[in-house]
Amino acid sequence: VQLVESGGGLVQPGGSLRLSCAASGFTFSSFAMSWYRQVPGKEREMVAGINIDGGWANYADSVKGRFIISRDNAKNTVYLQMNSLKPEDTAVYYCNLKRFQTNYWGQGTHVTVSS
Repeated sequence: VQLVESGGGLVQPGGSLRLSCAASGFTFSSFAMSWYRQVPGKEREMVAGINIDGGWANYADSVKGRFIISRDNAKNTVYLQMNSLKPEDTAVYYCNLKRFQTNYWGQGTHVTVSS
């Protein structure tokens, strides 16, 4: 299993970013996927999850109405569109696969929201 995140960076408050996670090494279309984030000194928290065909998603209360998770099963990629970004969204964002009771993580992509 390999998960490779991209798309992070520095953005001003109120701005937008789109994160991508390219997946390989497993049958992508057969598994739900999630995005998590972590700041130093805090536990990693789930941001958004999506089911196998993209027809259902759930979000942390802190990002509802601002973030949108989606997936393209033809490209083996899951996305996180982040709008109306706030300084408190600053974190390392990780793509997650939970398969057969095992969690797989990418290397993470840094998002910094600052003026």
